[in-house]
Amino acid sequence: MTTAQRMRLANCHDCGLLSRLPGGHGHCPRCGAALHFRKPASLAKTWAYLIAAIILYIPANTLPMMITGSIVGTQADTILSGVVYLWTSGEWPLAALVFFASIMVPLLKMIAILLLLITCQRRSRWQPQQRIKLYRLVEFVGRWSMLDIYVVTILAALVQVQSLASIAAGPAAVAFAIVVVLTMLSAMSFDPRLIWDPIDEEQEASGENHDTSH
Repeated sequence: MTTAQRMRLANCHDCGLLSRLPGGHGHCPRCGAALHFRKPASLAKTWAYLIAAIILYIPANTLPMMITGSIVGTQADTILSGVVYLWTSGEWPLAALVFFASIMVPLLKMIAILLLLITCQRRSRWQPQQRIKLYRLVEFVGRWSMLDIYVVTILAALVQVQSLASIAAGPAAVAFAIVVVLTMLSAMSFDPRLIWDPIDEEQEASGENHDTSH
C-alpha cells in the first residue's frame, strides 16, 4: 500500500498544501509553517499531559466543587456528593448527566488515551481500525467535558438572583477545568498516524522480501 510518508509527502496543518519532504522535515512553501511526517515528540507530549491530568483528577474529585451558603450555614460539595444530592432530591436526569459528564467522561477519556499510548509505544498492530475510531470518539467527547463547570455557573447565577443563598465554585472547579484542558491537549498531541506505522513497516518489509525472492 502506498502512503504519503512512503511517497515523502506531508500535508500542511495550517493551509492544507501537500508538499514533498525529501529530508523528512521542512517548511510549507505557501505559508511557511513547519512540516513533519509525524507530530514532533507526539508520544512524550501526550504522556506528559496525560500524567498531569491523572494527578489533578484526584483533587478534582475529592475537593469541594461547589460551596453553598445560606442563612442556615455553609455547605461544601464534591462532584460525587453533588450527584448524590441531586439524586436524592429527585433530579435523576440531572444527576445522571453530571455523573456521566463530570466523572465518567474524563475517566474513560484518560483510559482511552492511555490505551492508545501503550499500544503505540509497544508498536502494536492490534485492531488499528478500532483504535482510530476510539481516538475520534475521544476527540468528539472532549468538548462536553466542561459540563460540570457550566452547571455550577448556571446554578450560581440562579441562586444569586434569589438573594437567599449563594453558590461559589470550589477549588475542585479549577482542578477539574485544568484536567479537561490537559486531556484535550493530550488528545491533540497524539498523532493517530502512529497507529498505522508498524503495519506500514511490516507491509514494506514483506514487499521488499517478496522483491528480493524474485
